[in-house]
Amino acid sequence: MNQKTLVLIKPDGLVKSLTGNILMRLSESKLEIVAAKILRVNKELAEEHYKHMEDKPFFKELIRYIQGELHGRRKVMAMVYWGEDALTKVRELAGSTNPEEADVTSIRGSFGRITTKGIYENVLHTSSDAKEAEREIKLWFEPDEIIVDLYPTKTVSMETQKKRVWA
Repeated sequence: MNQKTLVLIKPDGLVKSLTGNILMRLSESKLEIVAAKILRVNKELAEEHYKHMEDKPFFKELIRYIQGELHGRRKVMAMVYWGEDALTKVRELAGSTNPEEADVTSIRGSFGRITTKGIYENVLHTSSDAKEAEREIKLWFEPDEIIVDLYPTKTVSMETQKKRVWA
């Protein structure tokens, strides 16, 4: 069954120049990348992405982490992987969220660490299940940024919306 999952290469993965290594490992899944972009993560996006953790004592540090404030690299690479058993394949390659518990051959086991403040610098995020994947993909991407139709869409007129364009 075709599935989709959001993958984020977090600021620590970017600052350590691990993008190529991570993409090479993920290519073992034989999945298709159907969307990809580099973006700055604003506070609203960060808080919405991690809203399920807002009651945790490390929530504020987590928001600062995903925004790149802890690494001086204020960007994230966001991708949507799509294909047969995408959720399972990507999560297995990523490894446990806690880098110290992750298999040493996994991405997090190879490249992650826990900071002295207890933040898991685990270099990437992957969706936990199909419901979260849908929520996260819709949060990080607009329908036209994805090259396949993953979810139902509709067309709306937005006459008052301003958009920055090339001069």
